[in-house]
Amino acid sequence: MAKYIFVTGGVTSSLGKGIIAASLAKLLQARGISATIQKFDPYINVDPGTLNPYEHGECYVTEDGAETDLDLGHYERFLNTPTSQANNVTTGRIYQTVINKERAGEFLGKTVQVVPHITDEIKHRMLLLGKDGKYDVVITEIGGTVGDIESLPFVETVRQIQWELPEEDVMVVHLTLIPYLKAAKELKTKPTQHSVRMLSETGVHPDVIVCRTEEPLNDDIKRKIALFCNVKPGNVIEAADASTIYEVPLLMQKEKLDEIVLKKFNLQASPAPDLTKWNAFLTKLKNPKSTIQIGLIGKYIELQDAYKSILESFIHAGAMNEVKVKVVNIHSENLTKENVNEQLKGLHGLLVAPGFGNRGIEGKIVAVQYARENKLPFFGICLGMQMAVIEYGRNVLGLQKAHSVEMDPNSPDPVINMMEEQKRITMMGGTMRLGAYPCTITEGSLAHRIYGATEISERHRHRYEFNNAYLKAYQNAGMVTSGVNPASGLVEIVELPDHPFFIGVQYHPELKSTVEAPAPLFVHFIAAAKIQAGVNA
Repeated sequence: MAKYIFVTGGVTSSLGKGIIAASLAKLLQARGISATIQKFDPYINVDPGTLNPYEHGECYVTEDGAETDLDLGHYERFLNTPTSQANNVTTGRIYQTVINKERAGEFLGKTVQVVPHITDEIKHRMLLLGKDGKYDVVITEIGGTVGDIESLPFVETVRQIQWELPEEDVMVVHLTLIPYLKAAKELKTKPTQHSVRMLSETGVHPDVIVCRTEEPLNDDIKRKIALFCNVKPGNVIEAADASTIYEVPLLMQKEKLDEIVLKKFNLQASPAPDLTKWNAFLTKLKNPKSTIQIGLIGKYIELQDAYKSILESFIHAGAMNEVKVKVVNIHSENLTKENVNEQLKGLHGLLVAPGFGNRGIEGKIVAVQYARENKLPFFGICLGMQMAVIEYGRNVLGLQKAHSVEMDPNSPDPVINMMEEQKRITMMGGTMRLGAYPCTITEGSLAHRIYGATEISERHRHRYEFNNAYLKAYQNAGMVTSGVNPASGLVEIVELPDHPFFIGVQYHPELKSTVEAPAPLFVHFIAAAKIQAGVNA
């Protein structure tokens, strides 16, 4: 039977429960223990797919087409293994399932209540990944902060699991904050004490307390926390601020978090984690030979989490190329033909980011034109690829009113059109083209050189596509459609062969980039930017 670890948070949000969970899973994996992570989010949305990026950051998409929390991206980037629909559950999905069962008469006329019906459904999903023997350890991150009304059913379910399963099969890790008061020059433990007391009042008792801190915790503070929070002294873990999230597994190893888990669960594992590849990546990341500047043209740049996977992909590709990638955020809404030269000067590459809606669209088109005409390495993702198609249609094919029907339903030249099967859809949630789809690549193309293959699979999240009614016109004008979906014939990749590096893709390659396997498109894009910057390849 699998062992279960539950990660809760206290004092404040955004402490990094996902990073701690991913770091612990990485350490266990590096010791030969098979581990997976799942996230339970307390909001009532069925999934994050309908959320504005400003609300909750990017929506991460899995291989099987689930729209999930961005923490699943951290899980995949750390573990180098794909997650699925089962790895992310929301309150909305739980209630939807229970209500559907009630409508079907499955409760035999009983009054449906939070306990036991909602908690039973939560419990079923919490234990699901550990049922088939695939994983030795299942780590469950509970979203939100202890004390939130929304997360109470999840915490209650953890209490029940702690009570039902053998003690050696369940563990609770509580992440909290130890603030440093500069005026008093003191680390304060009281917020942590209150947080643990609040958790204990629900009947859940933590086995380990992980303390986020700006200043080192001395042994006296650790003993104080252990005494007042009723945990063993060695189970108070320091989680100091790190220069990069990829250092956190090493910090957790230093604090012996993996050893505490193995001892609690009585698991046999390698004497020490094998982090050879991880350390090699960190060495390159921390010792770049040069710096390049990449412009990120987006409409949600005020919130960095809106482009989390793209930013992490730049880190992976930068380390692979032994350069530091400095990302320059440029709001597409503020970009015009009049100021584009000033806004984009000094850049060594340009990425036009994904997104939805009409806001900032003309600025993205202006940015594409600048990159095309000035031979600046260009990379367009999803909407960014569509903007490249529109720009080429307007300025090369002479289709002055070329547009996407998303922004202009009455365009006389809808070079980006809605897929036929999407036209019949009225519901918003979970209805886009989602998940992994195959793509056939033309031999000898830039895409072929990048991937080294003619058949690939990448993840999608969109409703609109290249309009194949214009396919011949674009090909005759010099734009190469180097990747197509083999089943539908829909265009997946466009490129310009008379340009140092110009490629747009309908899919989201950033969703598959990991520390051990950086996305090829990002690696080659950064390599092209190095050449642009005059850095030796």
